Amino acid sequence: MSETVKVDIPTVGESITEVQIGQWLKSEGDWVASGEDLVEIETEKASVQIPSPADGFLEAITKQEEEFAVVGDTIAQIRVAEKPDGGSAPAAGASDSSADNGSSSGDENVMPAAQRLMSENGLSPGDVKASGPGGRILKEDVLAAIESKKSAPAPASPSKSVAAPAPPRPKPPSSLMTDSAPHRSEEVKPLSMLRRTIASRLVEAQQTAALLTTFNEVNMKPVMDIRKKYKEAFTQKHGVKLGFMSFFAKAAVEALRAFPAVNAEIRDDAAIYRNYQDIGIAIGGGKGLVVPVLRNVERMSFAEIEWTIGDFARQAGENRLQPEDLMGGTHTISNGGIYGSLLSTPIVNPPQSGILGLHSIQERPMAVNGEVVILPMMNLALTYDHRIVDGREAVGFLKTIKDVIEDPARLFLEL
Repeated sequence: MSETVKVDIPTVGESITEVQIGQWLKSEGDWVASGEDLVEIETEKASVQIPSPADGFLEAITKQEEEFAVVGDTIAQIRVAEKPDGGSAPAAGASDSSADNGSSSGDENVMPAAQRLMSENGLSPGDVKASGPGGRILKEDVLAAIESKKSAPAPASPSKSVAAPAPPRPKPPSSLMTDSAPHRSEEVKPLSMLRRTIASRLVEAQQTAALLTTFNEVNMKPVMDIRKKYKEAFTQKHGVKLGFMSFFAKAAVEALRAFPAVNAEIRDDAAIYRNYQDIGIAIGGGKGLVVPVLRNVERMSFAEIEWTIGDFARQAGENRLQPEDLMGGTHTISNGGIYGSLLSTPIVNPPQSGILGLHSIQERPMAVNGEVVILPMMNLALTYDHRIVDGREAVGFLKTIKDVIEDPARLFLEL
């Protein structure tokens, strides 16, 4: 009898006991190499890949996508074996046809779950628009192709002489409570680990902190002029685009230094003040909003900030962020403007005491030296914990952000 090795949920972080099964990267019957990623699991902080513990064939998957498991649970088994010439073989006790599961090991650009859906619906890779990294076809891509196929008009039949159809009979009125049309259907899906964590932390923030939001507005023209003047030279030298976020991150450092309570936290009955600035940048990832942390932003250059944010964004899109990337942070910046938000009241990420919200840039008529001038303006919002931050400090913090962005030379003159 061949040896089998269990695939268990590993310890993935301090205090993390439950995970959610994400996407299986291999199908039952597939041959896998030791160390090759088998499945993605979702923790409350990030996505983690579980590698194969041995060379062999994947068999007996016991936890399917979106199901939950605890640390130590067995979710599959590997039947230890050398790689066959064909690259895959049926699982133990199964026939060749039953082990196939509609997967195609010859096309590495098609994920197993996507391949099964394609086989079930008679689709080929050419029918699906890939959105995954490296041009890979994901399960979501196949679902989109299926929906597109359903909504496509039926091909016209050859023209022939037919009698005009009779006008349709009017349907009797139906109640919305009894109408069983498709638009009344519902779909029940479990919340992801990330969404569950976001929900609990937002509720925690509302229940434990005394949250208040103050607003200001900033003229973005000086920063926009600098970007326009130096963007090509900056990109050529550093290999990354000069964005707005590096200016706001550096402005936040100045404001946090001037008003250290916004960079502090309440721990038990004490206030912890930091002499460093670790700033979390909210990024829309593959599974939802995540907030990776830039460490010691006070020591980072503009290029380092832009490169690190870009790298975090790529990892978030591929669900490759690690738990340590999201831990800690003394302050957070959230840019709802990239989604079109004009004004919002962001919620503090506990135990932090403040979060800076950025919004859309909008041209507005402004009074400048007694004249009306059209300027690109942005609304700023600071939500803060009133238990440790006073209103005067919150207003002063936003005023510092405004002063630095409207006169970026202050960053280099240390004014």
